[in-house]
Parts: sequence; structure tokens; C-alpha cells
Amino acid sequence: MSIAPVRYHALRVRSVVVETHDTKSFELEIPAELTDMFAYRPGQFLTLRVPVLGRHLPRCYSMSSTPTLDALPRVTVKRVANGRASNWLCDRLKAGDVLEVMAPAGVFTPRTLQGDFLLFAGGSGVTPVFAILRAVLAHGQGRVALIYANRDERSVIFRERLKELAAAHPSRLQLVHWLDSVQGVPAVAQLAELARPWTAAQVFICGPSAFMDAAVAALEMLGVDGEHVHVERFVSLPDEEDVAAVTAAAAANAPEDGVAEAELEVSLNGELHKLVCGGSETLLDAMLRAGIDAPHSCQAGMCASCMCQVQEGTVHLRHNEVLDQKDLARAWTLSCQAVPTSERLRIRFAE
Repeated sequence: MSIAPVRYHALRVRSVVVETHDTKSFELEIPAELTDMFAYRPGQFLTLRVPVLGRHLPRCYSMSSTPTLDALPRVTVKRVANGRASNWLCDRLKAGDVLEVMAPAGVFTPRTLQGDFLLFAGGSGVTPVFAILRAVLAHGQGRVALIYANRDERSVIFRERLKELAAAHPSRLQLVHWLDSVQGVPAVAQLAELARPWTAAQVFICGPSAFMDAAVAALEMLGVDGEHVHVERFVSLPDEEDVAAVTAAAAANAPEDGVAEAELEVSLNGELHKLVCGGSETLLDAMLRAGIDAPHSCQAGMCASCMCQVQEGTVHLRHNEVLDQKDLARAWTLSCQAVPTSERLRIRFAE
């Protein structure tokens, strides 16, 4: 019998909403004692522990709800062909059922809701983007452009709510629907022309990998500052029963220039922490051992919730499936996979 890790909490499903032919939203009840733990920012995600055929599948799903506007958090799940978790959730989960859920995580969230925003969404990638869009319209004063690509009209998630928002904010929200069935798959040059009026905006991108790569290339073509571009990338996490093997494989990838231990200085939530990290210990493990509540979720290098920036010193990244070359060039790393290669390290987490 498998026992859920203590990082998971039992949450009851309040309601299930059919969004499209292949997409459902699940609203979750939060017990009073977990209210603070489940406070979240627009664009963050929840990790669900999905039980399928005797195994346990951790899966990250972005919240489509917006804090201050929605009473309860909501995740929106689109079926994936042969996707064990998404199909189980869409087929089996109903109001009143209980799910095991981790606290909110993720850095795909605006530091400020002020200023202009350019949002790219593809398919179910609209989920965190929708939350950000509503937050900006409710609490900011800037303009927002949403470029939303789908296979066809029936695949458009939140279609009616987006239509209502566009009507309610005619001078602030520009909504562009791109349907592959009508226009073909969007090319880099086409996305660049749509984005051209918004080169000074904060940019958030979420969707299939090819779509996100095209959007990033379009922004590069326009010379948009990379610091203003935020990309959300997820990959399927390993089954819980396979994590030990995955972790062992990553740990076997030891750095040639390792150190015995490192002095680690951590800037997190406005506080400074100083501790020692073993040479074969990940930064995250060292922080958790020291009682520091550092952000994390999958612990497999696949979700970026533990993303932090190395400001002094060097690290070796055992495994990485979410940071791209631009992130690495700006010294971003994953604390769950980074081990020290210098005797002094200084890192900071995004505020």
C-alpha cells in the first residue's frame, strides 16, 4: 500500500465544469486550516497526485482561477491522447471526490499587474494566461493583448468568458483568436506581426512546445528584451513509484569539479539565510534540512517551481527539462537538481 507524502493535502472537489468537448475544470475546497498554505498568485499551478491502476502520477496543472476574483482555486484539465492522468481526471473525478494536492507553486506569475501585457496561449496553455489576464484587467490600468491559438473553434477554452471580457474592456483588451483549421499553424513571421505593437509589454507564453518556440522566436525577431519574456514549460513527471530510480540516475551524474561542501547564502521572500551545503547535496535538500521553506514541487528538474538565480559561485545541474539556454545564460538554475561546484554560493529566488 502506497502512502501519500506529507507534502500532499486532501482536498474535496466542489464542482466540475465542462469547458469543451475534451476539457474540464475542477474547483477545489480549501479547509480553513490550509487557507494560508493555499494562497496563490495568478499563473501558479497545483500538483495533483492521480491514482491510476495502482500507481500514483504526480501532475502539474495550472490554476485557471484568479485570486481575489474567485472564491476557490480551480484547475483546468485537457485530455491528452493516451494521457493516463488527464483521462482519469476527466473520466473519473466528480464533485464530492477527494484529491491529494500540493500547495501552489510556480514562478510564471507577474511581479506587478501594472503596465501593458502581451499574452500568448496555445490550447490548454490558456489556463494560467487566463488567470493573469483577469488579474491585470481587475487590478491594473494597462492594456492587454491575448493571442490565442487552437486547432479549431470547438477547442477554444473559456470562449464565452473571453468574449465577455473583451466586451467589458473594449479599450484595454485586444483578443486575437488563431484557428489552425482556418489559418494554418502560425508561423514565426505571423506571430511577430501580431506582437509588433506590444514590444514594450510584459510577455507571458504558455502552450505546446512548438507554439512557444515560435512565439519566442517572433519576439527575438522584434528585439524584445528577454527579461520581459516569461515562458511556462511542463513535462510529464515520473510515476511516484519510479522517482527513486530517476533521482538515483541524476545523482550518478556527478560533477568532475565538485567540492566537499559550500557556504550557501539564500535570498528568499526578503530574508537572507546562511547555511552549509554538502558537495553531493542539492541546494534544495540543504535548504530543507536547514528548515528553510524553499519553493519546490516535482524535485525531478521538470517543473521549474524551485527555479533560482546564482549570483555568486557555480553549480552543476544534474537534470533539466524546463530551463532553456537563455535561462541558463542568465544563471538561472533548479535548486532541486543543482549541486555546488564552488566553495561559496549566493542564490536568490524571484520575489
